Amino acid sequence: MEVARHERLIAKGAVRLDLDHYLEVLVRKPGAFPGSTALEQARSAGRFTPVHDAWWDQARKIHGERDGTRALIEVLLRGRHLPHEHVVAGLAAALRAGAMTADAVALEARKAAQAENEPTPETDRLASGNPSATVTSLHEWRLAHLPPDTRPLPSVTPYDQLLRRRRTSGGDQREGEAQ
Repeated sequence: MEVARHERLIAKGAVRLDLDHYLEVLVRKPGAFPGSTALEQARSAGRFTPVHDAWWDQARKIHGERDGTRALIEVLLRGRHLPHEHVVAGLAAALRAGAMTADAVALEARKAAQAENEPTPETDRLASGNPSATVTSLHEWRLAHLPPDTRPLPSVTPYDQLLRRRRTSGGDQREGEAQ
């Protein structure tokens, strides 16, 4: 069973760090992520793309430095189970929709994987030149799929009748007032 495969380094004393090997530590210490050597090497190798950087910038604006960086690290951790090109597609779709969560990226990455395997109306829409956001709000989806509400509108008429009875029975006086 193969555990890992690394490229052979030719230069004497050269070091190649794999960003994936450090993600568990970095999620606990996200402040170490921006200046890490592993990140710089991932950038130079093309594994950390400008799409990653753009999504990360937005996540930091929305969630703050620490939590935005943690969200990106969670995305990278999920990338262990998804092909790199699908993660990048997920990041791009989530960025277009303003969804700066690892869950949104994972959902969009899975949608990209599904679109690769089977064409859907969504991929047809994207191919037709309508690259609008592909993330659908779960709340909007649920509302669109609810059956129509046939109940009558609420009424306060019974309460108004109670007030009229109270006034006619001499209940106009406040508590503690003498008659």
